[in-house]
Amino acid sequence: MISDDAYVSTREAADLLGISLRTAQLWVESGVLLAWKTSGGHRRILRKSVNALLEERARQANAPASKGKAGAARKLVIVEDDQDLTRLIELSLSDLAEPPEIRSAKDGFEGLVLIGQFRPDVVIADLNMPGMDGFRMINSLLGSEFAPAKIIVSTALSSADIVARGGLPDSVDILQKPYSLELLEQKVLEILKNGFFAPN
Repeated sequence: MISDDAYVSTREAADLLGISLRTAQLWVESGVLLAWKTSGGHRRILRKSVNALLEERARQANAPASKGKAGAARKLVIVEDDQDLTRLIELSLSDLAEPPEIRSAKDGFEGLVLIGQFRPDVVIADLNMPGMDGFRMINSLLGSEFAPAKIIVSTALSSADIVARGGLPDSVDILQKPYSLELLEQKVLEILKNGFFAPN
């Protein structure tokens, strides 16, 4: 039998993680936090899943930041399991006239934690990734206090495949792989130019 201290309430999980109650609920619904419901309808969250997020947060905090040009005003996160593609995107966007500060993650779980810490303006995410995929990560972000101003999906999935897997919100821009890096640069520049962001 599992002891009572193996579980925490949704409010306790939110307090431990420093997130809102709504975000904790979203993370339970999307499977980021593992939970079950009592006969009275209350959620009980597995403490191990809370600890896993805290450990990943600590690892991210100790990881070296991607090198960018000094004075980068905006922040961007790449969530992509293909590290060669990640590097190409980083190099391409670093050459913009006013490049964003860039960080990267290799799967949705790592990406979610990084986004919560780094608070980027723009997220570029793959959909097919090991562990937590892009669909679950995006669903975990939407409606939370960590939601970026803009999400760009970079995927080899067809439009039909995306719909079959639950679809994506209209606010998400989709780039079908393979695409030119010039197209991505243009998309990021357009986002920056159109002023999706609140002043720092």
